[in-house]
Amino acid sequence: MLEIRLHGRGGQGAVTSAELLAIAAINKGAFAQAFPSFGPERRGAPVVAFLRISDKPIRLRCNITQPDMVAVLDPGILTIVPVASGLKGDGILVANTKLTADEIRKATSFNGKVVRVDATKIAMEELGIPVTNTTMLGAILRAKELLSLEELEDPLKTRFGRLAEKNIKAMKRAYNEAEVS
Repeated sequence: MLEIRLHGRGGQGAVTSAELLAIAAINKGAFAQAFPSFGPERRGAPVVAFLRISDKPIRLRCNITQPDMVAVLDPGILTIVPVASGLKGDGILVANTKLTADEIRKATSFNGKVVRVDATKIAMEELGIPVTNTTMLGAILRAKELLSLEELEDPLKTRFGRLAEKNIKAMKRAYNEAEVS
């Protein structure tokens, strides 16, 4: 089972990202679950979303404390939330940031595989708003081949309708621009 924890801010789409990945995995024939963890937070407050994907039924119904991957949708979260907490040593940290991989490692105390992309820049250029959810999907897929870009297109079309093409373009661009180290 693959377990992913997504960190973002309210309104950035961390929950939506987890849901879209789960839908695409289910469409592919896998088992998946996506759920948020937040209370009365308001837009802009730190939020966490969780995703599990498996080839067997998922019986767990708890937060993910030892993820295989952590995705950080907001660059400011890297320094105010312990995003790498519990991240497995052979795990992957995917970050929306301008920082280098070494700077990310220093800021998070995580020494494993890092994937970085300036998702905010891509979102602004492709979508016109700094909402990085679909952009970060590309970086997540670059980090680990759990689904293809094409397998996410139908869920994006269903979710975003006429705005889907811009979101697909942002996702593909982040996939191509993500730096793996």
